[in-house]
Amino acid sequence: MFFSRFTALGASLLGLLLSAVYVSERWAVLTFTLCATFTILGLLDLHQTRHSVRRNYPVIGRLRWLFEEIRPEIRQYLIESDDDQTPFSRAQRSLVYARAKDEVSDRPFGTRADVYRNGYEFISHSTKPKLQADPDTFRVAIGSAGSGSQYLASMFNISAMSFGSLSANAIRALNKGAKLGNFAHDSGEGGISRYHREHGGDLIWEIGSGYFGCRTRNGNFDPTKFADQASDPQVKMIEIKLSQGAKPGHGGILPGEKVTSEIAESRGIPISVDCISPAEHSAFGNPLEMMEFIAQLRALSKQKPVGFKLCVGHPWEFMGMVKAMRETEIYPDFIVVDGAEGGTGAAPVEFADNIGMPLRESLLFVHNTLVGADIRDRVKIGAAGKIVSAFDIAAVLGLGADWTNAGRGFMFALGCIQSFSCHTNRCPVGVATQDPLRQRALVVPDKAERVRRFHHNTLRALAEMTAAAGLSHPSEIGPHHLVRRVSLTEIRLFSQLHMFLEEGELLTGSHDRDFYSAAWKLARADRFELAS
Repeated sequence: MFFSRFTALGASLLGLLLSAVYVSERWAVLTFTLCATFTILGLLDLHQTRHSVRRNYPVIGRLRWLFEEIRPEIRQYLIESDDDQTPFSRAQRSLVYARAKDEVSDRPFGTRADVYRNGYEFISHSTKPKLQADPDTFRVAIGSAGSGSQYLASMFNISAMSFGSLSANAIRALNKGAKLGNFAHDSGEGGISRYHREHGGDLIWEIGSGYFGCRTRNGNFDPTKFADQASDPQVKMIEIKLSQGAKPGHGGILPGEKVTSEIAESRGIPISVDCISPAEHSAFGNPLEMMEFIAQLRALSKQKPVGFKLCVGHPWEFMGMVKAMRETEIYPDFIVVDGAEGGTGAAPVEFADNIGMPLRESLLFVHNTLVGADIRDRVKIGAAGKIVSAFDIAAVLGLGADWTNAGRGFMFALGCIQSFSCHTNRCPVGVATQDPLRQRALVVPDKAERVRRFHHNTLRALAEMTAAAGLSHPSEIGPHHLVRRVSLTEIRLFSQLHMFLEEGELLTGSHDRDFYSAAWKLARADRFELAS
């Protein structure tokens, strides 16, 4: 045991002595230097008190940290299978890369998926397929038709990712790609930066609890600043962020040393001063006030579409919002449902893993609640959460979404390699970093074209799937077109697996749907909290 533990240190000492004897030889100089270095490290390991492994295994114990450091790369490149989803599989990433580069994504020799595993999903095809539709027609009208500000949104757009979490070049490339492909780019709650404006792509302006870009000096909402920003023709819709999938119910702080002049400019905050994003909004305190705030934003923006984004938490809170909509007759133009599996930045482990409702359950809940309250035709629904393929889009359309957003999918299109270093400022491809040398690696014209291609080729694949299912447009996809395996010998349609409410069902006194009925009775329009 003694020799195995101290072999590296002993060998270093022996090499040091031997090379000292022959120090006049050229080879001995290098050997002496290396052995002296390892000997010093070994002696330091023996006398340090922080790490038991290094005290017991001087020099060689340091390999533990080396292997831990390179473990993600070793796993990703040598060990990970094509279908290990951590959080995106190699197969998913490869699909995005291929479509972004306009490469053939066809697969030879049959499927590699286990079609008999529990949870396997597919869309059923028709014996009478339709002609493939033009993907450019896959658009959704959001907002009032008579307002003059109605927005025809693509069915596939870029999710909220702020400048600050993403580099300037990443924002430039995303927005230029959106401009080239005629789809929308969500600003993220960090405000609209100069980089969002360079190429003129359509913007969805996200407003979080920090009211960046429309805040007073003390962090409250500023109507005048909002109206000025919202008047920009590039801003097509306004989105109030209640919560996000990565860390729902969690505020944040950007330390002053990270508040650069560019970030201060886009957020409307002082340079080098701690920037706080509260966990809740100060502009409203209950569902009724929230609807009034939506009406205020709509008026200030001259009737541009206004909606909100949330990761669903307590069901009675969202139902309280719906009751407030009916009571005030103020309806958001859209709701974006962000699943708990979403998230492009860093979040506390418990929040990322154990808080928030997954996308499909929350999407179906939001859709059902609007249907049950007889207002589904007034409100459009967007969905976000691990959307990278045409089937991902089809699956959420079948559960009630009108359109979809993707964050990490478009990051892959930019060249993201899933290195899990987004929060370290050391992104190896220049996507999630503020280091000017690292982001220099991201060449905007090239990556913008890849963003455009990924969007176009994904919608083209959706067009092919839709036609094969015998449908003329993706909006026709319903739960009866989607199938999931539930056991080795049984498959079920989504329409058989999930509960779907009837129009106005929640408004009748006779409804009895367990979860929905109980939550609806608890919901209050005048408060988010449960009644005491």
